[in-house]
Amino acid sequence: MISKENIDRINYLSKKSKEEGLNDEEKLEQKTLREEYIKAFKENFRRQLDNIEFVD
Repeated sequence: MISKENIDRINYLSKKSKEEGLNDEEKLEQKTLREEYIKAFKENFRRQLDNIEFVD
């Protein structure tokens, strides 16, 4: 699971990139955080799908 601080940082970097741009270090951090977020999202989604039971 991704922490609230990491989500806030992703949002901050996204806003900053739109307003004034990012330096190379910030771009790398943004990419890493986004990959971590996507990985956590996929794992949670997979768990939800695995818990679905079909009932006739």
